[in-house]
Amino acid sequence: MSMENASLAKRSRGLNFWSLVIFGGFAIVAIFLIYPLFDIFRYSFLDKETLKFSLSNWKAFLSKIYYLRAFWHSMYIAIMTTLFSAVFGIPLAFFTTRFRIRGTNLLNTLAVLALLSPTFIGAYSWITMLGRNGFLRLMFQAIGINLPEIYGPLGIILADSLQYYPFISLMTAGALMTIDRSLEEASENLGARSVRTFFSVTLPMVLPSVTGGALIVFMMSLSNFGTPMIIGGNYLVLPTLAYNLFTSEISEMPGMASTVSIVLILCASVVIVLQQWLSSRRKYASMLVNRPIVKQLKGLKSVLAHALCYFIVFFSTMPLAVIVYYSFRKTSGPVFKPGFSLESYRQIFFDIPKTVANSFLYSIVAVILIASIGTLLGFVIARRRNAAGRLLDPLLMIPYIVPGTVLGIGFIVAFNRPPLILAGTAWIIILTYFIRRLPYSVRSAASILKQIDPALEEAGINLGSPPGRTFRTVTLPLMQGGIISGAIMSWVTSMNELSASILLYVGGTMTLPIKIYLSVVDGYFGTASAMSTILFVVTGIAMFIVNKYFNRGSETFVGA
Repeated sequence: MSMENASLAKRSRGLNFWSLVIFGGFAIVAIFLIYPLFDIFRYSFLDKETLKFSLSNWKAFLSKIYYLRAFWHSMYIAIMTTLFSAVFGIPLAFFTTRFRIRGTNLLNTLAVLALLSPTFIGAYSWITMLGRNGFLRLMFQAIGINLPEIYGPLGIILADSLQYYPFISLMTAGALMTIDRSLEEASENLGARSVRTFFSVTLPMVLPSVTGGALIVFMMSLSNFGTPMIIGGNYLVLPTLAYNLFTSEISEMPGMASTVSIVLILCASVVIVLQQWLSSRRKYASMLVNRPIVKQLKGLKSVLAHALCYFIVFFSTMPLAVIVYYSFRKTSGPVFKPGFSLESYRQIFFDIPKTVANSFLYSIVAVILIASIGTLLGFVIARRRNAAGRLLDPLLMIPYIVPGTVLGIGFIVAFNRPPLILAGTAWIIILTYFIRRLPYSVRSAASILKQIDPALEEAGINLGSPPGRTFRTVTLPLMQGGIISGAIMSWVTSMNELSASILLYVGGTMTLPIKIYLSVVDGYFGTASAMSTILFVVTGIAMFIVNKYFNRGSETFVGA
């Protein structure tokens, strides 16, 4: 009997530990999500003068053309970016999974590399190519062709589409490799051409993956701050409008900025609900007993397929190559000179070492928190399917629908007063990284646990090991690959964070993305290129590590 009591005590300690983890998860959500977002919601319904409940902010938003124009601009940019991302992503996924395309692994790596690079780097690169004095624009002018300037909606859509299309291509490729080819063969045996079979059979089968990728593209484009801020010109969208309003209201209550932020969240929420509704309307499952085979194209078809795939990837990675090239150009302040030099790199490492150190320090600290806490939360969500776990799961996904600009506004409003004053410190940036990337780790841990039989953990517990010890000695080592790949992706995206940190930094907490953005705005393209190249190299090394030693890198990121 005493042994039974000891066993019950061990189980109770384990239960208390995981209960504490669940409680901690709710505390994190309450403090770092609900509290800041509630402040934004509250301020949107308060009058600036009387501080009483009022609909004046909402009336102003719905009645003034200035605000409504920004709203429709955002919808237009997001929809067009999603459309063109599908135009690029679906053909690339189809040809690289169904036919032998030489260099497919290289194409996929370059596409993901372009995806993971900061959006504002691509935007700045397009300025050097198609700006008023861009070298591509001048080159075409020399032969009598006047290309349109990159500034405005055309530039935003171009830059965003070529950056985000891998979301669709990667998710679609995964679905194309698992559908039952007998359905396509049946269509062709009935006389349907390959194109008709693709649109009537293949595409509907992978539609959930396509719409899932399209949803991510729409959300990323809708919340993108860097690209429209750099090449948008006077073309305001909701994130840049919220930023401008907040900086103009910095000495008073941010009523209009909060209202615009709520509109952004509502738009994202509606799109998520719509995508889930569309995906649930019909059954897309197959038996997976007759998977597609990779075919060999010949002649002109092979040439055209290779040309299309290489053109899409080349076009999307060209901005990165341009950035690297300009980082080695000679400069005199903001002016480029003939020849090459390491002056831009010298200036980085000798003039702004603290900025570089801040980026690495903040992102590393954030990732330690993300990996440790996210793994524990992923475990309780996947294994402890009680009412608390089922409620915590969707709450931890809130950062998916909260744009960085909105969260930045929420943090600076909420944590600029007691009981928790973080404004102006490094911790407000670190915690922003943490809460924005926490779903990466939670989702990665939860998904890897689906591949681990719970019987392994139950065997350890039945042999007398407490649940906490079983987790450390049995489950955690099996989860290692997913944890590390999720942590690396969180680190890369934290290193590249701009939309929230641009609102939160002070002089001593400036990071590389902020410095790059300010350098571009001030016209110092040489140092901006050098700093961008550093981020680009960091991203590339991280991708290499994930692809070589773990096989879940892309899934982890795309799942975010």
